Amino acid sequence: MSRDNNGFGWFLAGLGLGALVGVLYAPKSGRETRQSLVDAAEEGRDFVVTKGRQVRDQAGQYTERGKEVLAAQKEQFKAAYDAGVQAYREKTESKA
Repeated sequence: MSRDNNGFGWFLAGLGLGALVGVLYAPKSGRETRQSLVDAAEEGRDFVVTKGRQVRDQAGQYTERGKEVLAAQKEQFKAAYDAGVQAYREKTESKA
């Protein structure tokens, strides 16, 4: 994870902690406070699930791109090998 993303993660953690403290000291009843905490926890869970899906999708994209690059390199290597074989045959046939 890059340094910028790590800082952003800490920012989000601080934001969540600040929201939690604010909710705990807010002038609400116990039931309202508990419901607010449950709602905040569900939002956090949804955020993590969404980010997890995004990371999985991006990893899949990187994997597909890697496969494409590997296939292209394989084709280039085969073409170079075939050209070398052909040049060798032409050279050996011209001497015979």
